[in-house]
Amino acid sequence: MKASALLRSMPLRLALALAALFTVVSPGSLAASYVVTARSLDQALREALRRDMAGFRAAPGAQAVAALVDAEGRATNPQRLVLSHMTRAGRQVGNAALARTDDGYQLVSISDGNLPIQGNYLALSESLYGGRLTLARSRAEIDGLHGIFLNILWLSLLPTILIALSGGLYMARRSARQVGVIGASLDALTMGQMDARVGATPGWSHDLAQIGQKVDQMARAQDTATSALRQVTTDIAHDLKTPIQRVAVHLDDLLTRNRLEPGSRDLVVRARDEIIAIASAFHSLLQIAQIEAGTPKSRFQAVEMVALCQTFLDIYEPSASETQHTLLLTLPEAPVVRVFGDRSLLGQTLANLIENALNHTPAGTSITIGLVQTDGMVELSVTDTGPGIPKAARDLVLTRLYRLDHSRTTPGSGLGLSLVRVVAELNDARLTLSDNAPGLRVGVCLAGAQMGGMPR
Repeated sequence: MKASALLRSMPLRLALALAALFTVVSPGSLAASYVVTARSLDQALREALRRDMAGFRAAPGAQAVAALVDAEGRATNPQRLVLSHMTRAGRQVGNAALARTDDGYQLVSISDGNLPIQGNYLALSESLYGGRLTLARSRAEIDGLHGIFLNILWLSLLPTILIALSGGLYMARRSARQVGVIGASLDALTMGQMDARVGATPGWSHDLAQIGQKVDQMARAQDTATSALRQVTTDIAHDLKTPIQRVAVHLDDLLTRNRLEPGSRDLVVRARDEIIAIASAFHSLLQIAQIEAGTPKSRFQAVEMVALCQTFLDIYEPSASETQHTLLLTLPEAPVVRVFGDRSLLGQTLANLIENALNHTPAGTSITIGLVQTDGMVELSVTDTGPGIPKAARDLVLTRLYRLDHSRTTPGSGLGLSLVRVVAELNDARLTLSDNAPGLRVGVCLAGAQMGGMPR
């Protein structure tokens, strides 16, 4: 399946929508959690500083405060808690002090040789017994939350998006395969293959499986209706063929009588010709029904196409001369391989194509029968210079009894090309109708037969 089609598929679009929604919601929820946690930690630091200050405030006097700060300062890391007490006498006590530098003031560690103390602190300062006590707790835990929450965001967001996209892509490909099966069945039904079915759908999604079942249900109903219609057509043709032929025989008997007036004789001749045309149409319908049933395949054998074309050229040359048409035969230089099929049906195909060209091309034009051989394939073609068939109607003329408007005044029943189509399908051949500019070119591409007459 193409990437553009995958991007338009519903499962992948849903996955993208869910991933986009998670991308919006997840950072928002994490940001809210970060704010709540940071505020909670900040409040805890402030409460701890107030408790610490309350403890020092409980000391009985200035000396006690200085002694307590000095003792706590030696035991406390200034990177965690800063204790700085400037006594009333100007003496600095604790583990840190505020020192002047070229850039201003900076907090330095008294216990570590006045090394600068880095980081952010939350401080509380208060005058106590004539001195100044400053307590500061490090905000490292709060500042570190930013990086932690960013890591949590990426570690949760990226895998989720990748999993969603991977799942969406998998579901899109899976749905595409299932839709492809349904589409292929519908295409086959559209092309007239009434036995096409979606079939069993194990592992399919419930909705597509239901669609497949409905398609099969529709196909079975259509197949039943088509079979019934074909059977009715065949039954009518079979039941009427014999009495119509009898009518033709009676009309022939009537023509043999000498008592008919010239006008009556002409009417009888026209009636006999119409009856013969009707009988020919019924014969074609029965022949199409027999071919569609597949029974002629039992008579398949290797057929010499050059000899077949030459035979029908000789048969139709007198008729072509009467209508002032010229029949031509073009053959490839290399010997043409045989094809595997029913010789009489292939001959009927060629006859129908020649008669179709004779009936629909003006007098004085040429009709060409051709054989082309490429890669073991043999194409039989009949080309004329008549009015041709519009591209939009080329599929319609292959159906039974269909005739173009300009063909309704010419002989024929609308079954000639239908018979050509069913014979081509019986031989697994490719039938093409193309523009000869002007005129029509009909080609039947057949697979060549191997030595001994077996199919390729």
